[in-house]
Amino acid sequence: MTIDPLAFMTTLENRVGLTSEDKAILKSNAEWGLQVAPEMADHFYAYLGRDAEMNAILNKTEGRIHRLRETFVQWFHEMFTGMDDWGAAYSQRRWHIGVVHVQIGIGPQHVVPAMAVVVHEVGRKLKLDSKPENLQESLGRICMIDLAFIEQAYVEVSASAVLKETGWSAALFKRLITTGAASM
Repeated sequence: MTIDPLAFMTTLENRVGLTSEDKAILKSNAEWGLQVAPEMADHFYAYLGRDAEMNAILNKTEGRIHRLRETFVQWFHEMFTGMDDWGAAYSQRRWHIGVVHVQIGIGPQHVVPAMAVVVHEVGRKLKLDSKPENLQESLGRICMIDLAFIEQAYVEVSASAVLKETGWSAALFKRLITTGAASM
């Protein structure tokens, strides 16, 4: 059970309503996005660092937090540039980011509120810098797409692990989940 990142990106663009106008707005503000990215990284990691579990993950190895901050700045800026017009390279990178979150043990319970912090803080910065409201809307859409990639990675990695360990078919696994959810 693995996804095609580009097909997933297309599905998400349709679901959240990310339009060519949104992409143009993001691209036209890419320099601003790069400029504010370090500040957004500060908010993001300050929030995560207040949690003992996340603080331990973030500082598990020497220099990890520094590397993560650099990656955050790149990730944030890429939301504005789209890398390849939000195509195969962008979607593959977002998929990889999701898988890395799973690999290093950052759970969904941390990712969703941390993204909310980013959305909130960038909204405040947009107002301070007198940026247009449609930029906030466009940025909100791409943030939700990126969040969906991370969340989907948890589902895909977990399902793949169960299928590999048990030898079950994907259909059986989905049926067991549906049945289990119905009993809760």
